[in-house]
Amino acid sequence: MKSVFLRRSLQSGLQPVCRIAVVSLLWFLLSPAFAGSPVLTLEDAWHLADEANPALRAAQANVPAAEGELRDARAPLWNNPQVSMERSRKEVPQVSSSTQVNREWSLGFAQTFEIAGQQGTRRTSAEQSLAATRQVIAETRRQVRAEVESRFARVLSLQLRIQTEETTLNLIEDAAKAVGKRVAAGEDSRLDGNLARVEAERARNQVALLREQLIQARAELAALLQLPPNELPQAQGALDPVSIPYSLDDLLNSAADRPALRALDHREQAAKSRLNLERAARYPDVTVGLNTGREGPLDAREKIVGLSVSLPLPVFRQNAGSIGRATTEFTQIQIEREATGRDVRAQVVALWERFTNLKARMDRLKESVLPSLQDNQRLSSISFRAGEIGLLQLLLVHRQALDGQRDLLDARTELRLTKVALEAAAGWQSTPELR
Repeated sequence: MKSVFLRRSLQSGLQPVCRIAVVSLLWFLLSPAFAGSPVLTLEDAWHLADEANPALRAAQANVPAAEGELRDARAPLWNNPQVSMERSRKEVPQVSSSTQVNREWSLGFAQTFEIAGQQGTRRTSAEQSLAATRQVIAETRRQVRAEVESRFARVLSLQLRIQTEETTLNLIEDAAKAVGKRVAAGEDSRLDGNLARVEAERARNQVALLREQLIQARAELAALLQLPPNELPQAQGALDPVSIPYSLDDLLNSAADRPALRALDHREQAAKSRLNLERAARYPDVTVGLNTGREGPLDAREKIVGLSVSLPLPVFRQNAGSIGRATTEFTQIQIEREATGRDVRAQVVALWERFTNLKARMDRLKESVLPSLQDNQRLSSISFRAGEIGLLQLLLVHRQALDGQRDLLDARTELRLTKVALEAAAGWQSTPELR
């Protein structure tokens, strides 16, 4: 007889769980906040960000300028040739009081040559600038993807949090209905009935608050992906990070080759080339000109051919200002590269320690705390229906179970966000598109 009672009690305890799962699914499918909203996986979100993110598009917009600078630097000569033409009308007085009109013309060609190797230095600077621009784009793409994954994980976490809160809400509402019947039958006091109603209302308020936070998180994700204003995406996927295929040494090696550091290396080389270019500019450029023309009367035309060479003397201005600015730029980039390299390594080590601690905490919650709380919640529901415990004991068990689930979900969320920050700081190539 006792076994039959326990079997029926277990079945009655499982029915609310199934009903809760169905209600949660219907809420996600039929809620107006989610109606017509796209369901995105993380790969879908990355693809949309690669195409429409403003920060990434702004970084890509710098490529034409760098490519144009390189095309100019690769020209055979930096200075364009100069062509000059002159035509004159000369009136020559004659002895017979008449005037002879002579029409004369000349044609000239001049070219300025750099004599201190500026052409090769300028090409090197342009090539390094273009390489730095491409590395900045790669780094921007990594940062955008990391931000997309972080916001995606927050949306996913809030969706799971709402499901958990709704499960507890339904359990509390079932308990409140049972207490209401007992109060009507005179088995429980009005205080228990009021307590049950207040607890149910608090649970509903918590669910409503989480739904507001979820809408805000989805709006932030939609803004990052540049989706239409009326489309707030849903997240589909697993919150827990997959097994990590790297160690701390792997991450530190990857950090040394991070696109941000490579961009600084290219910028340093470009700044060094510009400094060499400004120093070479102290040497004067030589301008060579060739002229030809016709002068004199028609019956005695004179053909003139001339060769000219001009060379400015660097007496008063020796390009000291430009050299100083280039030296400052080169020194500042060196300082930035050294500081960034140190900060990246320190950030990777700190995030690795945080990731390790979070993973250990999450494993403890999964293996020891949460199973006991779930078992207590199931047994308390059975005991409450059997009249063995009161409402206060039931609510206490539900609150403990909910707090344990919240702690686990918070740990899972923080672990995922820390993993994203760790791989972004180390420049880890986790996807084929970024390799």
